[in-house]
Amino acid sequence: MELRGSVALVTGAGSGIGRAAALRLAAEGATVGVLTHASDEGLAVAQEIAEKGGRGIPITVDVSDVVKLGAAIEGFVSRAGRIDIVLANAGINGVWAPIDELQPDDWSHTVHTNLFGTYLTLHYVVPHLKKAGGGSIIVVSSINGTRVFSNTGATAYACTKAGQMVMVRMLALELAKHRIRVNAICPGAIDTEIEDNTRRRNVEREKEPAEYPRGTVPLTGGQPGSPEDVAELVLFLASKRSAHITGTPVWIDGGQSQLQG
Repeated sequence: MELRGSVALVTGAGSGIGRAAALRLAAEGATVGVLTHASDEGLAVAQEIAEKGGRGIPITVDVSDVVKLGAAIEGFVSRAGRIDIVLANAGINGVWAPIDELQPDDWSHTVHTNLFGTYLTLHYVVPHLKKAGGGSIIVVSSINGTRVFSNTGATAYACTKAGQMVMVRMLALELAKHRIRVNAICPGAIDTEIEDNTRRRNVEREKEPAEYPRGTVPLTGGQPGSPEDVAELVLFLASKRSAHITGTPVWIDGGQSQLQG
């Protein structure tokens, strides 16, 4: 129970990495704000936390909504008392398409959700972390845009993930004097539902052919990692065990990006 007494906010907590991280942080004693855009998902995760003896507070809001997100975070703090840990995980794959077919609305939707949504989350939570005397911010980036550039059509998505990495490094220095650590997690193939919000158009036509031995994840013979694998890394970066780590990306991909980069 190394996070007993701490308060964590997890965005995109309704499924996949966010859900696994919310459950793991709660299991270590943290009160967890379960932020989702779908109320049924947030309620389900909060209930699961409660059934295991923890405290989860459901929050339903879109992370890119300027007015509603700020109000939702203020409401959460009024209930939980503070914020010590933030996992900025909410995001979408969006549309993957050749650049001449990727429409402005496709680009804007991905950038607005992933990059602007991350900025907005941190914009609203940092004052509370400062008030708490420090804390840990963890941003979920990706191997795409940081080590892997061979996923044809993923330009908008990869640019948002590269942008998140820059944000992490900038803010790690800016917030160090406030004892706020800022780090990034860069997952590869993880067994989640993110494919449900991915739309591909004519990608194979433009893709450079490549053959990878024994699948694309060397460590596991091609099998993806699990959300729980990532949740363990979240716990490490949220805890005092990583007290001297900031501005650091951690790739969690079973060697995938070494092979595909």
